[in-house]
Amino acid sequence: MATREYTTRRLGIVNALVTKLKEINGTGDFLTNVFDNVSPRLKFWDEVEDFPAVHLNAGSETREYQGGGYKDRFLTITLRCYVNSDDSVLALDELMEDVETVLETNSRLSYTDRQGNTQTTHQITIVSIDTDEGVLEPLGVGEMQIEVHY
Repeated sequence: MATREYTTRRLGIVNALVTKLKEINGTGDFLTNVFDNVSPRLKFWDEVEDFPAVHLNAGSETREYQGGGYKDRFLTITLRCYVNSDDSVLALDELMEDVETVLETNSRLSYTDRQGNTQTTHQITIVSIDTDEGVLEPLGVGEMQIEVHY
């Protein structure tokens, strides 16, 4: 099988992010413990049984064509954070702070492409952060949109 120079790397990037987010364990700089409740796909509310949880979804992907046949690729990923707490606003803020710490620390993320080669992202940028602001208390949901440049 011939190797392709340019292929989508969505799955590899999402799986690498899931692995890094599972490091949120309530120790050191982390304020929460996701108990390995990190999923590479979004789930509906009724599917979420264990809290706190983080679910990811790869969205649209764009290309910028540079000189010499080089392509910059940009992948949008949605991260949804779920909590169940007496103070859901505080719990959600702490979880999203932990997620942001992981993203900022791993902006140059190593991942494996479909051919088994190790690749590295150029940058991970947080585009937006939004929460329910306690409307669903004791449940809380927050959403983070990120852009992965690779």
